[in-house]
Amino acid sequence: FIAGDVGPLGKRLQPAGPLTEQEARDAFREQIGVLWEAGADLLLFETFIDLRELEIAVQAAREVCDLPVVASLTFAQDGLTMTGLSPETVVARLRNVGADLIGVNCSVGPAPMLETLHHLHMAGGDTALSAMPNAGFPERVEGRFYYPSSPEYFARHTPLFLEQGARVVGGCCGTTPMHVRAMRKALDEFLVREEGSAPATVVRMEEPASPVKADYGVVDEAGPTELLRKLRAGKFVISVEVDPPRSFNAQKQIEGARHAWKVGADAVNVADSPMARVRMSALSLCVQIQQQVGVETIVHYTTRDRSLMGLQADLIGARALGVRNILALTGDPPSLGGNNESTAVYDVDSIGLVRIISRFNEGVDLAGQDMGHPGGFTIAVACDPTRPDLVQEVDRFHQKVSGGAHFTMTQPIYDPKLWTDFLRIYEDRHGRFPVPVLIGVLPLQGHKHATFLHNEVPGITLSEDALERMRKAGPNGRQEGVKMAQELLLELKELPYVQGVYLMPSFGRYETACEVLDVLSLEERRVVGT
Repeated sequence: FIAGDVGPLGKRLQPAGPLTEQEARDAFREQIGVLWEAGADLLLFETFIDLRELEIAVQAAREVCDLPVVASLTFAQDGLTMTGLSPETVVARLRNVGADLIGVNCSVGPAPMLETLHHLHMAGGDTALSAMPNAGFPERVEGRFYYPSSPEYFARHTPLFLEQGARVVGGCCGTTPMHVRAMRKALDEFLVREEGSAPATVVRMEEPASPVKADYGVVDEAGPTELLRKLRAGKFVISVEVDPPRSFNAQKQIEGARHAWKVGADAVNVADSPMARVRMSALSLCVQIQQQVGVETIVHYTTRDRSLMGLQADLIGARALGVRNILALTGDPPSLGGNNESTAVYDVDSIGLVRIISRFNEGVDLAGQDMGHPGGFTIAVACDPTRPDLVQEVDRFHQKVSGGAHFTMTQPIYDPKLWTDFLRIYEDRHGRFPVPVLIGVLPLQGHKHATFLHNEVPGITLSEDALERMRKAGPNGRQEGVKMAQELLLELKELPYVQGVYLMPSFGRYETACEVLDVLSLEERRVVGT
């Protein structure tokens, strides 16, 4: 028999990636059609990590042809898929979409694969299975990888695979024709002595997984965050940004947050290693501020430094620690901060991150596993009305809000027309603007500061009028910067959909930046002691 082999598409499905289910189905249909027309006797879907992608592939096969289908996933050493699904779940879902054989291949050697196969067999009953292990875990020796499992070792496991329902056996990474030949010989010997032979035994490595729902110790039904309640009630919201320190001590930042809270801030933003420079983790500073000041925080959360596993683990941790306002960002590349030795991850971008957090809010993780409770996160996203290509920025922003964002925060704006242009293009392309806006305001400290921001910092563009005004201010640049920011704030807050300000102090000058808020009425800000 000749099998037509189909692997994963190489792009993740939404919400983790950009690929829609229909796009994936079309891609699989095209591949399967070519293999069928070329004369394949069966289809082998192998080395899939995402069960949902494999389900789509099997469904596509059923739409194109009537060839037998082997649907094979990779399982880790613990007997779960790479996304944390059990063999029992895999069997149920693949049988439901019409797979003829359900298999496991790659990732592990014969012994752990045998344990996984046992669980598949117990769950699937008479379902035919396949097993194609690696030749153990590779070892790097003098620049080359060596796999330890011998052909004889594979041969000894062949009858054990067959006793656990395998009807197709073979090898994956590290195997050679000698491994396959040894398995073929073992298979022939098994068939000769099959009648009257005692069934092979499987050594159980661990107890079967409990069906109990996940419970991470998080309080259920927490409801919307206070920040989201205020936005839904139409309140003008004030947030002040705090950059984490480059040291172990965050006292200055905590005092800055305390001052912002006293003069009326509803929340404090904590940046995530801005400009890709190493700083204290944003989440740890958020926890300190919430515990010591009592003000709500918004954690900037980038995909730059976290794998899909790390993203989800940190979200679970943030939820457990009471940090539920998340600004979803892609993040500056490490090279921007001179960290050439550091490797960016970017498993997903900010669009994918929004979708992941939205899944958590539904009470499930990326793999669809139950989390025990809804996440209760408030999701913020960034938008940049200063971008030269506003159409592209608008379309990316639309994907973010369509994924479940609750509000947006803009880059610093020094010309109100930038926002009205962004809004016009959005509504022309996508209809009514969907979420409240916190407009970014960054008080300038002087002409040198203004020139630096305009020419060297991504996402910040100043108007010629603003640059000239700061030049003329000379030594009074800081006072002029506050005055300009106040004028901007009064004008910006009257623009459509603007429901708050996102104040960004420079150089840790929180008191100077907070002077901008003096132009707001007491009704628009909550001042401690009034």
